[in-house]
Amino acid sequence: QVQLVESGGGSVQAGGSLRLSCAASRYTYSSDCMGWFRQARGKEREAVAAIYTGGRSTYYADSVKGRFAISKDNAKYTLYLQMNSLKPEDTAMYYCATGPIAMYCSLASRDFRYWGQGTQVTVSS
Repeated sequence: QVQLVESGGGSVQAGGSLRLSCAASRYTYSSDCMGWFRQARGKEREAVAAIYTGGRSTYYADSVKGRFAISKDNAKYTLYLQMNSLKPEDTAMYYCATGPIAMYCSLASRDFRYWGQGTQVTVSS
């Protein structure tokens, strides 16, 4: 069963931090790749970060490098996104996503096909 449930969003001031969580079902968590995406109002969805379990590689959009960190807790079937030094332009709905077990893992991968319902992040200046 595919299940992804995000939490941890909220409102913070610029410079603050938030940690997003994505609780997955065991089946969903077994994919080689999981990622975080975001969509601001009036803009297209963009990839933020991805993690490839097989090689333990991580990928980040240039706009968040050095500020965000993606990680997984295998015991809890949970994906995280630690967001530091938040900026107003980080304001968006954040979604976690994954795909088939043996999927190609990158920010541009077209294999992401399972999505959570999203959690809102609002950063004020």
